[in-house]
Amino acid sequence: MRFDGKLVAVTGGNGNLGRAVAALALQRGARVALLDLGFSSDAAPAGISRHPVDLLDAAASRAALESLGAVDVLCNVAGGFAIGTPVHETDDAVWTRMFDLNVRTLLNASRAVVPGMLARGAGRIVNIGAAAALAGLPMMGAYCAAKSVVIRLTESMAAELKDRGINVNCVLPSIIDTPQNRADMPDADPALWVSPAQLAEVILFLASNAADALHGSAVPVKNRG
Repeated sequence: MRFDGKLVAVTGGNGNLGRAVAALALQRGARVALLDLGFSSDAAPAGISRHPVDLLDAAASRAALESLGAVDVLCNVAGGFAIGTPVHETDDAVWTRMFDLNVRTLLNASRAVVPGMLARGAGRIVNIGAAAALAGLPMMGAYCAAKSVVIRLTESMAAELKDRGINVNCVLPSIIDTPQNRADMPDADPALWVSPAQLAEVILFLASNAADALHGSAVPVKNRG
């Protein structure tokens, strides 16, 4: 699964998963553009460009993505998680934040790149859902709801775009093995979680020509357990 000559844009590019996707795409020959609110001060490797942008700002998102030129692959990695209160006690700010981070960022980025993909008759979009999107879970109503919207949007976009040369699919990871999750769940066994590198492999499979026949798929990704 090579990406020679392809431009892969990754939202949420400063996070653990975004960096893993970028590293693997670069290894496989892609040029990579990372988009996020900000980036660490270390220099980006050759072949990776960084673009600070507020992905909740539709105009800024469009300007940033259009400035890249022809985007062949869009990986909508930007997102967020919240847990802690039952649905009837979850305040409006949490609902808004979950839909902003997980849905609006996806919409703003997709709106910016799809017209160009349509003009070229080719493109790949991979969204990040969650295993938690498949059923409501206690204390996670807003997150489950937002990620379930990601699945429905993936299916709708795939149905709209599959006859125009554009594949749209999503992954449904279980808990991702990140430093933050290890700190938040010190008694859990991270060997049961999916690593960013494992998840990046599946994302780039969906972004490759090997996934030509997949449209609107929601692919569960988990390790053991």
